[in-house]
Amino acid sequence: MVQVEAIAASQKQLLQKPTCAWIRWVQNHLLLLLVLLAQPVLGGQIVKYISVDDSELFYYFIESEGNPQEDPLFLWLTGGPGCTSFSGLLYEVGPMEYDIDNYTGGLPKLKYYPYARTKTASMIFLDAPVGTGFSYARTPGGWPTSDTKSAEQSYQFLRKWLVEHPQFLSVQLFVGGDSYAGLTVPLITKKIIDGNKEKAKPYMNIKGYLVGCPGTDSVIDGNSRVDFAHRMALISDEIYENAKRSCNENYINVDPANTACITAMGAIQKCLKDLSDKDILKPKCDLSSQDHPEGPDRRFLKEGSSEFLLSPSTFPKPWCTTLKLTHNSIWANDDGVQEALHVRKGTVPRWERCNNSLSYTQDVLSVIAVHKELSRSSLEVLVERFFIFFLLLPAANRPSLPSRPPDNLTHHS
Repeated sequence: MVQVEAIAASQKQLLQKPTCAWIRWVQNHLLLLLVLLAQPVLGGQIVKYISVDDSELFYYFIESEGNPQEDPLFLWLTGGPGCTSFSGLLYEVGPMEYDIDNYTGGLPKLKYYPYARTKTASMIFLDAPVGTGFSYARTPGGWPTSDTKSAEQSYQFLRKWLVEHPQFLSVQLFVGGDSYAGLTVPLITKKIIDGNKEKAKPYMNIKGYLVGCPGTDSVIDGNSRVDFAHRMALISDEIYENAKRSCNENYINVDPANTACITAMGAIQKCLKDLSDKDILKPKCDLSSQDHPEGPDRRFLKEGSSEFLLSPSTFPKPWCTTLKLTHNSIWANDDGVQEALHVRKGTVPRWERCNNSLSYTQDVLSVIAVHKELSRSSLEVLVERFFIFFLLLPAANRPSLPSRPPDNLTHHS
């Protein structure tokens, strides 16, 4: 059974006596407390399924610690495709994380994370598309999905969620996500805007969207890696110029007959093989085959041509910054944890952080036009880019915004 081992220091005084502040904190952190204690989630409004078509989409909802009646509401998705938004909850923007420092084996424990976005926003962490996390299909025909189907189902999910929780209809709504979700987030946002124009019910108070290191365009995202590697001095001028010349600046879907290009890409692979694709300042450190990290390499780099990011190693090193990801399968597959989360038994044989066996069709190759259309609206847009992150690169995101941004777009260095 999961036990409470760490509570944020700022809350210790509140726990000493049942004050109004203590009651309010318990309400705001009910999911955290219930999961830490491995007790059933009360009311089914914090962790739940919502039916969309013949799919059951699983989500985690965290209410704002500030003023939920006024603070914004976020729909948050994680990349992949097929990576659970539980990653966003535990590793990115949520109010809890694994207690890595005190882990000695067995069932990992959670602790409160005091710098979450839930300090000032309510957040829905959605397992989408179907087959991701604890989401599942009721019929065989419900399993196949795609970029467009995932965006449509996420939109329908949000409509149903707001009907069930009308108290959030008046707050500002944002859609956010990272990595591969950078493709679906603008699609969902556009569907919300179009639905409002068509007077779909309920009306959604959409304010903007956020994408972090997002997938944007299959060709640009893929080709930009070689340019990025050269700009960051990861490959020499000679290797770079040879690749440009041999591949005609097209490093994806390389013709197998173009042996010069394949040789040039092999030279690039040799230079990059020991570097982390998530932090070029660190050596390669990936997870076991049971928990592949999400990333566009499964989409944009083809085996035998330009796949210059090597497969994950068998075991993570002790100093590996992503070692904490190995706790996922242990924790989420525990019977007590699943009971606490009200997971429906038998619907997901084994939980995986990233499900690489989705029946998934990648039918959206670019969302540049969607970004440009949305940028002409009154939406607030934030595109986060990190110059050490190799899976999706800063250069790849630049074309998604107009060269002269409208008033609602602000560039931050």
